[in-house]
Amino acid sequence: MPIGPVPISLTGLVLFISLYVIGCKKTVMAYLLYLLIGAVGLPVFSGYAGGLGKLIGPTGGYLAGFIFTALLSGIIIDKFYNKKAISILGMLLGILVLYAFGTLWFVITNDGYAVKEILMLCVIPFIPFDIAKILIAAFLGPVVKNRCFGIPR
Repeated sequence: MPIGPVPISLTGLVLFISLYVIGCKKTVMAYLLYLLIGAVGLPVFSGYAGGLGKLIGPTGGYLAGFIFTALLSGIIIDKFYNKKAISILGMLLGILVLYAFGTLWFVITNDGYAVKEILMLCVIPFIPFDIAKILIAAFLGPVVKNRCFGIPR
């Protein structure tokens, strides 16, 4: 669902839960595979789109930024798995990295926007959704891990 040119998606939620369930390294590899299959044209991106155009388009910075979000958040979650507050902080830092990549790429690919407009298109509307995704992942991720694998990490 788009808010302007940037869609709301559940990518962050899936990514964060994956970090809890399968860890940083496997989540990053899975996300890179997701980007690869999307780049070759399979309709896995928002709006059932695929292809290189989506990666180099105005929202491509978010697609690339999720790699670094997964790395940063994943390292912190792996290291502090049993410390929920630190894991939440790691995911918040990851989202800040995502906003930076996405917003910077949006600025590069679009002329004529003022800073306030860019923040209203690329950051501000997403904050409540992203906080909700982080909280859901922080509480649901360990439960899914335990139920799927029967052992806490």
